Amino acid sequence: MRVFTSLDEVAAASGDELGTSDWLTIDQDRVDLFAEATGDHQWIHVDVERAKDGPFGGTIAHGYLTLSLIPFLGSQVFGFDTPGAKLNYGANKVRFPHPVKVGQRIRSTVTVGDVADLPSGKQVTLRHTIEIDGEAKPACVAETVVLLLV
Repeated sequence: MRVFTSLDEVAAASGDELGTSDWLTIDQDRVDLFAEATGDHQWIHVDVERAKDGPFGGTIAHGYLTLSLIPFLGSQVFGFDTPGAKLNYGANKVRFPHPVKVGQRIRSTVTVGDVADLPSGKQVTLRHTIEIDGEAKPACVAETVVLLLV
């Protein structure tokens, strides 16, 4: 795991692949809890019996569930132990190229993109590629933005 302790270290890492998280199995309980939290109870996610006859042969994770796992998966790859607050600023681009079937494993590879100077610190763009064990296409590719304040 790579831990950044200064804004200069972060800036110097622009373009660096930071590493890959551990595998995480997506189970039906996690999908059901996400459905409860978000109110998204579409049958493709929560109706195991109906989904068997659906386009994927079973239930799949919500795309936004996969996206929401970025902080957890990313915390296994890198950390910002820099002075000041760390703020999630948003996402520039998010895509879900392949569904995650319940029971599959995912993991994230993180790369530092642009690091821009701000009067209050740095704006850091991070690219997260969430792969699915045994699949050619990733589950999610997301470009997130973090503000590191001084």
